[in-house]
Amino acid sequence: MTKLPLAKLDEIANDIREDIIRMLERAGSGHSAGPLGLADIFTAFYFEILKHDPKQPDWEERDILLLSNGHCVPVRYATMAHAGYFDQQELLTLRRLGSRLQGHPERLRLPGMENTSGPLGCGLSQAAGMALGLRMDNNSQRHIYVVLGDGEQNEGNVWEAAMLIGKYKLSNITAVTDRNNIQIDGPTEEVMPLEDLRSKWEAFGWHVLEVDGNNIEAFIDAVNMAKAISEMPVMILAYTVPGRGVDFMENDYRWHGSPPNHDQAKQALKELRSLGGKIRSEYDD
Repeated sequence: MTKLPLAKLDEIANDIREDIIRMLERAGSGHSAGPLGLADIFTAFYFEILKHDPKQPDWEERDILLLSNGHCVPVRYATMAHAGYFDQQELLTLRRLGSRLQGHPERLRLPGMENTSGPLGCGLSQAAGMALGLRMDNNSQRHIYVVLGDGEQNEGNVWEAAMLIGKYKLSNITAVTDRNNIQIDGPTEEVMPLEDLRSKWEAFGWHVLEVDGNNIEAFIDAVNMAKAISEMPVMILAYTVPGRGVDFMENDYRWHGSPPNHDQAKQALKELRSLGGKIRSEYDD
């Protein structure tokens, strides 16, 4: 049972995609494909899965969500704004000098931001430390989620953390791989092949689930299944479409690290607001 109707969650995810486009156009720099592809997953986290309170961002009983592939942070900023952590107008300050919304998340700048990320590959190690700390405190009520990119898993420290988490059976960790099959230099399987990714994680002692990461209901079901597994950590391989919702961006690695210009943003917003032409948009006039 979801807290909001699934149709409403889909609507929120689409609104978040629109905000991502506006943010990136205004900033003139940043990453488009990954954040657009992750909008459904972050909507599911903030509006259905996480135990959290925007009015008390440091609530001691909250769940923890870490973003390891920090360049995708526009999707987190937009989702947090929609969830009530700060005013949505602040989204347009992305990457500006002095803004709380920098190109990579900084924990101390924004209430509710759980980790600072910059160099890829650090998020899973951060999750491991937090999970061990909760175990030492005999705190079994809080859960740690960490989102990783797939290209990020070229980094060796991801696998060091995976090995440690598997060894200590830190079942209070659920990791999510954004398996969109692109990275900044091209398709992941051309740059540095990752497959068989499921077998790799299983070899490190993880239970692996696979899901359509752009299907909110399916993703929520996968997380609920992960929480029911108490003897080992869980990796959810979430297959997403990079650039989701914008036809000319979808599955094109060149949008991994590029923002839209004004005309491209206008076209992207037209597609998003008309749901790919299914409804009439104000941009049709």
